[in-house]
Amino acid sequence: MVFAKLDKEIGNIPILNNFRFSFRWLWLALTVPLIILGNSQSAVAMSSLDASSPVPAAVKKLLQFCADPKTGLDARAAATLIDYVLENKPEREIGLPVMDESPGAYYEFDTRTAFPRFLSYCYSAQIPGALTRPSSMRYSIWTAINGKSGNLSDKWKLASPGDKPVVIHAAQRDCNTPDLTTGVYYVYDLKRTLIHLNHKGRHAIISISKQVGPSDVGKRGIILGKDDDWNYYYSEETGSYKTGLGWVKSYIYDFLSLGVYVETGASSATVRTGTFQWIRAGWSGINFVKTEHILNGMKRFARNSKTILEAKNLPASSQFSRNYRMLSALPSNELFERYSELQKAQQSMAAQTGKVGKNGNGSPNHVAKEQMVQELMLEYLKICLGKPSLVGKNSFWF
Repeated sequence: MVFAKLDKEIGNIPILNNFRFSFRWLWLALTVPLIILGNSQSAVAMSSLDASSPVPAAVKKLLQFCADPKTGLDARAAATLIDYVLENKPEREIGLPVMDESPGAYYEFDTRTAFPRFLSYCYSAQIPGALTRPSSMRYSIWTAINGKSGNLSDKWKLASPGDKPVVIHAAQRDCNTPDLTTGVYYVYDLKRTLIHLNHKGRHAIISISKQVGPSDVGKRGIILGKDDDWNYYYSEETGSYKTGLGWVKSYIYDFLSLGVYVETGASSATVRTGTFQWIRAGWSGINFVKTEHILNGMKRFARNSKTILEAKNLPASSQFSRNYRMLSALPSNELFERYSELQKAQQSMAAQTGKVGKNGNGSPNHVAKEQMVQELMLEYLKICLGKPSLVGKNSFWF
């Protein structure tokens, strides 16, 4: 809308008619940083890793192991990172050196839960990974494990001191939730590696993700109400509903993440999460991501993950697994009927924002079965935690 009006006015001046493209990019260069940073926290000085720290080199070795398993697991690198996460630090958010032209950040937090319980919810074949990070992930689908189709195990055997680490390599397709600032969401492919080990008597798991090529083009999404209510609208339109950015064809060019989850030792019922993350995203090959944006995203994840795992009324993981199997076993037409109800509710809420019409342009009919199951499981989780669900209890018979 902004560009249409400006282009029309410029077009009425013959001598300036050839400068439309240049004017658009001048406007972009001056305005976009303000749009993107407008809703972010003010940039503040933050600590960064010491130049002599062995941590960056250790991270690179494990990221390389994820990208190419033939390089072999560097056990010393894994130990270096676990030790770093367990260290007492003056700050829990740290700027990281640029990696592969991508800005990075480190963030850590503690969750009051026992490690076996943490594994049973966050890394189970029968509890979608997106369920414990609903403000970050729309769905997350394992497409292969160790070169074969399949999924995670639904039960982990905890490693003992001296045991050889258990390593799982996988491929994964993810869709994230609408960005806090632009509302854009993306679908992308990842190489994944999980390393489960016992480190000096403490259970730990290292989760590594490396994006495979650029994401699909970003599409328009809307956060419906409060972000912590986990209600989102996903259109099939390219661009953003943010004023001035409707035309943008944006991509996540690269995403690198390494998460360490380990018993703190201070309490057998506390798991510390330390995440190293790099993101490069924008349009026309230009990166607009800053360290502050990455930190805001990790804090968003941490807040909601803790809300779920520390909830007193969270059902047992075995109950989630049973209900996941029951939803997955539904006939396709019955599952789609329930999913369509969810889509209609999202559409209705989105229409109230004034950004889309009553009919909207939401998810298409050809939705993967696993995606439908994962999104419906989130509605079930909302009900369990006392949050308002878009479909209500009638959609669940368990």
